[in-house]
Amino acid sequence: MPGAMQGRIMRAPLHLWLIGGLTLFWNLVGAADYTFTQMNAAFYMAQFTPEQLAWFHSFPAWVEGAWAIAVWFSVLGSLLLLFRKGAAVFAFALSLAAMVVTGIYNFFVMSPALHEVSGEGAVAFSLAILVIGLCEWLYARRMRQLQVIG
Repeated sequence: MPGAMQGRIMRAPLHLWLIGGLTLFWNLVGAADYTFTQMNAAFYMAQFTPEQLAWFHSFPAWVEGAWAIAVWFSVLGSLLLLFRKGAAVFAFALSLAAMVVTGIYNFFVMSPALHEVSGEGAVAFSLAILVIGLCEWLYARRMRQLQVIG
């Protein structure tokens, strides 16, 4: 009866809860970074050099918007994954697209570029964020294909 299972969501495997919880934690850390930066929270901004602060404050509004989309849609994606909603795939895809936009701006359009202001570690960390975002999207997509999320 292959058609009998169609449209039915299967029981969630343990890895869904582990990955969902880990991605939510990871993405909330990113949300805290975004929020503290946007609020110009003194305790948080004290870790940056004057050059880095000037760099942050020079973002155009559309880059700020793309950064916000990247951050908040990744949090939403994690929550939707934990609630087993197929819309997690869309949320992670939108977040990933916004990450790509901000990355292109930060490394190829902005002058000085991120690595010139923050060093080569910023390149590695930015790539790690992008790879994790890609993995979140691929995982959610696979869980939807397997009908673990609907």
